[in-house]
Amino acid sequence: MLNSRPLPQIGRHRLPNRVILAPMAGVTDRPFRQLCRRLGAGLVVGEMVTSDPALWHTRKSRQRMDHRGEPGPRCVQIAGGDAAMLAEAARLNAARGAEIIDINMGCPAKKVCNKAAGSALLRDEALVAEILEAVVSAVEVPVTLKIRTGWCADSNNGVRIARLAEAAGIQALAVHGRHRQQRYQGQAEYDTIAAIKQAVDIPVFANGDVDSPLKAAEVLDYTGADAVMIGRAAQGYPWIFREIDHYLRHGCYYPPPSLPERAEVLRSHLETLHDFYGDYMGVRIARKHLGWYLAADDRFDADRQRELRAAFNALELADAQFTFIDDLFCPERSPGSVRAANGICAA
Repeated sequence: MLNSRPLPQIGRHRLPNRVILAPMAGVTDRPFRQLCRRLGAGLVVGEMVTSDPALWHTRKSRQRMDHRGEPGPRCVQIAGGDAAMLAEAARLNAARGAEIIDINMGCPAKKVCNKAAGSALLRDEALVAEILEAVVSAVEVPVTLKIRTGWCADSNNGVRIARLAEAAGIQALAVHGRHRQQRYQGQAEYDTIAAIKQAVDIPVFANGDVDSPLKAAEVLDYTGADAVMIGRAAQGYPWIFREIDHYLRHGCYYPPPSLPERAEVLRSHLETLHDFYGDYMGVRIARKHLGWYLAADDRFDADRQRELRAAFNALELADAQFTFIDDLFCPERSPGSVRAANGICAA
């Protein structure tokens, strides 16, 4: 039944599949977006960018807005609480090449909500409508929206927000199946996403706790959503996109990556990180990604992961990081210098 439904479309952009990379601050930078696209993501969304152009001169903002060399559609997410400022941010990003503008009304972080942005906006439906209408009117590219089910358990207003979004001209809606006060705790619920899908005609993307091909199929079947949006499950395991896509298309599992492929993907990921951020920051940003790759590798228990992370985090040079990866995944090919120096063994 799923395969009989058309693939989701955002404006003029028909997505190639039903698996989308969620925007995650500090994670979905250009190197990670490119990797997830390569491994099967049908759409990738960039890190959240502040709507205040006065802050765009910082290194962090410039890197978040860097989409050079990426295939389309390039999707930029903006966040803020002022309708006019968000509209101007949308115009400026569209002028820089953004092909989809996404508005963040789902982030639960205190530093975002304290500025009346992110999921804090869900408390003020009049302001939500004002923002949506302003941004949609400001640009010719399609505008999408990411929300939660509501602000709290007593304010589960996701259906009303969805109807406001459709009326304002929003082209697609991503819904995280938790309210803001849950943050990322507890289990995501999908009843609200199903109710939203019934209430609107625009594409709806289900987000929250989708961490396997089977779970993706179950969520799509239960909610009627048009696609799943993958967040934390992609950290350290970008192969999840091709595995979900294959399962949705064929009803069977795609083989997990071999150790040589894991090494190749991790190596190429670190190479792009070092190239994008430079030697100093690249080495440091690589550390959190290596931690996620270890956490997703069932060869290592928690104690072993801590041991390996500590050894990797002590490395200061890119070459040493690459040697560490070779030791970890393909020890028969590696000279073992890092393994010997740190007293660890990949076996």
